[in-house]
Amino acid sequence: MVTRLAGAATRAFLVMVLVAVPSAILPGIGTDTKQMVALVALFAAALTFAEYNATFPGLVEFRDAPPFNRIRYATLFAIVFTLSMVASAKTSDAALPRLFEALAVLIGHALDFPYSPVRLATLMMAEGASPEQMLAVRTAAGTAYILSLIALAFFVLIFKLHGWPGRHQAFNVWVNLPTFEPTAGGDVVDRLERDARANLALGVLLSFLIPAVVSFGSMGFRPLTLTSPQTLIWTMTAWAFLPVSLLMRGIAMGRIASMIREKRAHNEAISGAVAAAH
Repeated sequence: MVTRLAGAATRAFLVMVLVAVPSAILPGIGTDTKQMVALVALFAAALTFAEYNATFPGLVEFRDAPPFNRIRYATLFAIVFTLSMVASAKTSDAALPRLFEALAVLIGHALDFPYSPVRLATLMMAEGASPEQMLAVRTAAGTAYILSLIALAFFVLIFKLHGWPGRHQAFNVWVNLPTFEPTAGGDVVDRLERDARANLALGVLLSFLIPAVVSFGSMGFRPLTLTSPQTLIWTMTAWAFLPVSLLMRGIAMGRIASMIREKRAHNEAISGAVAAAH
């Protein structure tokens, strides 16, 4: 119980830090904004603490299957921190923010080619956006996108090299997939594989669909709205993180389906051997 309590408190603190990072790095944040961020951070921390301290699962998936959620958190933190450093370079002469900005501009330029997700992300801007505003969106989109791809590659590497999830302990589907109902109907393996394919397909398409939906649905964001630092940071973070999170979830669910299939084959082989012996 003490270990679970300490782990939940640590995770809650890390989530609170994540939410507060832009306000801590960006200069010129008003008092009202800081108070709102503090309120959101406390709410997110309380929700995380309640989720990880509870005996029974709630909404967080893969709670007992590290390092799945750790990689997702590290991805979020890396994107938010990097974009915050890039945004702070506009009003700072420090070397570190300037370095982040220079690298981010190069990445955004390299990924801005026809039909790329970064090019499509710039379409979320309404007509009349200035070149500086378009550059800010392209830089943030390229940086967030490349960081999400690095995180996905790292997860696949862990998946292949270490055989996620670990084989030293049983994998509890109910605890790690609390929103998945195994008894809802149909074979659980078929449903897991179907959900895995759906998550993979949506993860691939989402980076392209979000800009199109925003562009056609609202005729684009107002330039001053999207290029305000905090809005730009969280918008680009969500745009880059949601697809990679779905891809990771699809890979994980496919792996679980494969594990269940292997376990069934193993049990059937044992039952067959016992029956033959008798």
